[in-house]
Amino acid sequence: MANNDNITSLFVSLRNSLVRAVSRIVPPREVEDIVQETYVRVCQVEKQEDIQFPRSFMLRTAHNLALDHLKKAETRLTVSLDDEQELLEFVSRPDDTFDRVAANQEFGHFCEAVRQLPLQCRKAFVLKKVYGYSQKEIALQLDISENTVEKHIATGIKRCAHFMATRQHDTVSATSPMQTSPATGGTL
Repeated sequence: MANNDNITSLFVSLRNSLVRAVSRIVPPREVEDIVQETYVRVCQVEKQEDIQFPRSFMLRTAHNLALDHLKKAETRLTVSLDDEQELLEFVSRPDDTFDRVAANQEFGHFCEAVRQLPLQCRKAFVLKKVYGYSQKEIALQLDISENTVEKHIATGIKRCAHFMATRQHDTVSATSPMQTSPATGGTL
């Protein structure tokens, strides 16, 4: 790429592709900002003549910016939930470290459960439970039927609940002392 005119014409020709690529990753209200940020970032490249495949470079930049945005949103959600949890614990109990650690661990397990969902299911689940989108908005965003959205959300809830129940059972088993039967000397 030689100059900003070439970047601008490439951006204009790729704009719809950039929007589609980014909209698969982030909520609709964030798409335009990320697409514009892509243009700005590509314009800021110092040695534009070194870019051999400008189209791929621009699409990859948009993809990376969308992923960065998603990671930041997840971090903000984690921090927000941690702050809320800490405030509630501070108000209700002066100093209960065990409960705070357990809540953080439980939230970590929940995040892991969400990460293990199939991609399309995870997207629908996160848009519904984290961003509060309606099933209709999710269907439009992911280009699937509302019935499929409902199935994805139900699957997400079931899988996350099962994952959390398994983790809770594992945690309880690992932390509770083993009892022995006086009659047999065996473990109860």
